[in-house]
Amino acid sequence: MLQESSLNTADAGWTDVVPAGDYWLGEVAKGDVLRITDLKGNQAVDTLFFNARNPRERYSATDTIRAQGNLYLTAGTTLLSDEGNALLAIVADTCGRHDTLGGACAGESNTVRYALEKKFMHSCRDSWLLAVNTHEEWGLTKRDITHNINFFMNVPVTPAGGLTFEDGISAPGKYVELEAKMDVLVLISNCPQLNNPCNGYNPTPIELAVWAPADRL
Repeated sequence: MLQESSLNTADAGWTDVVPAGDYWLGEVAKGDVLRITDLKGNQAVDTLFFNARNPRERYSATDTIRAQGNLYLTAGTTLLSDEGNALLAIVADTCGRHDTLGGACAGESNTVRYALEKKFMHSCRDSWLLAVNTHEEWGLTKRDITHNINFFMNVPVTPAGGLTFEDGISAPGKYVELEAKMDVLVLISNCPQLNNPCNGYNPTPIELAVWAPADRL
């Protein structure tokens, strides 16, 4: 469901640009709104969410899909944790659909899907491993890299029940906004994938913006 936002980035508490292929790790407080903007269009943004006070509780694709009765995420979706609690709610979305099934690229999947020599190309899993090992203060390890959301990525389900990676349905300036329902730890890999159309074979930057409740008055 398409839903535009009334928020202006000029009023945001902070903004940040995440370069193509880079990661971002940080906390979004309960009540804050996080906007992820696809600056150039056709860019996949692989994202993990955790309870910032107890990172063992994290986003669950299974619980979220079951609760909403829909494979795809958009405005009106509540993202549930593996304990059944609301992590965030999507309050605005100008793209219309986001993937929660396709997973994240890794050296192993690059090898299986493409070619042996692709194994050592940079991947989302590499970005997340770099993040958790660089920021030990959060207590995350590679065991915490589980279900993720692929914002802006187009992964249709075939009639036979398979998944295909197709050209993106996003465009420059499209965004998704999420309101935190608890203090949330956000780990983003701005996907570096060059081997399928999820980034239009050309990874590009994204912008993050956060509004606290006081910023939205």
